[in-house]
Amino acid sequence: MTLYLAQGFGEIDAAAITVGSMVVLGAFLTGIGVYDEIGRIGGAGSIVPITGFANSIVAPAMDHKREGFVFGVGARLFTVAGPVLVYGTLISSIIGIIYFLLQ
Repeated sequence: MTLYLAQGFGEIDAAAITVGSMVVLGAFLTGIGVYDEIGRIGGAGSIVPITGFANSIVAPAMDHKREGFVFGVGARLFTVAGPVLVYGTLISSIIGIIYFLLQ
């Protein structure tokens, strides 16, 4: 984030770009097979929410890449992260509605 702040981005923009960079970096490192090695060395520290989420999306897709881009990568891309996205969106919507109704 310090690098982006030094480039002249505001604090909110630098934070958003930092999060995006970490997701892309986690997905890239998973794609080239390095993220698993980092996980072996770093242990649970490598499963931080941002890079761990990117790894959970890309890893199943990479395991099935031999089946092709549609049936392998495309079909397996959200195997692990899909339920997290669906239920996270659903629960946050329900909590938002309850909060709105109680105001």
